[in-house]
Amino acid sequence: MATGSLAGPALAEWTPSLRYPDPSVQSLDKRFDKYRIATNANVERLYTGCRWSEGPAWFGDQRLLVWADIPNNRMLKYDEASGEVGVFRYPSNYANGSTRDRQGRLVTCEHLTRRVTRTEYDGTITVLCDRFEGKRLNSPNDVVVKSDDSIWFTDPAFGIMGFYEGERAAPELPTNVYRIDGKTGRVALAASEIEGPNGLCFSPDESKLYIVASLSSPNRILVCEVIGGTRLAKPKVFVDAGKGSPDGRRCDVAGNLWCGWGAGSDELDGVNVFAPDGAHIGRISLPERCANVCFGGVKRNRLFMAASHSLYALYVNTQGVGYA
Repeated sequence: MATGSLAGPALAEWTPSLRYPDPSVQSLDKRFDKYRIATNANVERLYTGCRWSEGPAWFGDQRLLVWADIPNNRMLKYDEASGEVGVFRYPSNYANGSTRDRQGRLVTCEHLTRRVTRTEYDGTITVLCDRFEGKRLNSPNDVVVKSDDSIWFTDPAFGIMGFYEGERAAPELPTNVYRIDGKTGRVALAASEIEGPNGLCFSPDESKLYIVASLSSPNRILVCEVIGGTRLAKPKVFVDAGKGSPDGRRCDVAGNLWCGWGAGSDELDGVNVFAPDGAHIGRISLPERCANVCFGGVKRNRLFMAASHSLYALYVNTQGVGYA
């Protein structure tokens, strides 16, 4: 595992608003008002210099954020106490989405090796899944861990479509969603026939799983019922994205969905927030497309946003679902 310090280039090219409330944080429904800190919190850019930022994961015990810079084949780390950014892992096997398991270990989707791995306490890597029914996975994309220690991940083909984010190859499996049993390690099919399954997260009570169908037309966020804690059923459209392109997301403790978003325009790039009933209640406008988010900070009330070239953060008046 390589480590080091990085100085982000061109930080002066973007500056946060000096005004409160920050005009880039928009309330679209009065329900969002209580979740924003309008008086004295604004969007901050913590680092820039990536090619495609993805997969942020928070280490609460270390006050450390780890995220992926996929085309550069590296994972970076942001130390909240010092503000320093360094290299967490290089090469990273073109890592994409990451999370922590209930024992605090890092679980990562890797494009190049087409597998899901766990980083043990001593830094060694354990392969959790690289095949299903004897066939190689496509390119695991995003991952979440449920309270029963099961690991759920999406497996679209994005990482094998070219050489920019992995290695070009023919898919051997459909683009599915899988579950790894936390006790036995057995891999099971959780959902199929989702067009380009991408970002995913559980509702706070884990009765629902939200999944992006990123190759549907238009893109959609689906919501599935979690049956018996082990399989998905009754998928339905939670959000029709229109011209937008939703990606990674996280739930807060109130059940609101905070979703990375973009399509290369000022009107779409950033983070959109949806209430549990699917209503679009809030928006965080960013100068670049946001691929994924996670909650962190000492109180889990800081939203970290991995957006194209940069890492952003915003303090909010809610907390992310989590344990770290």
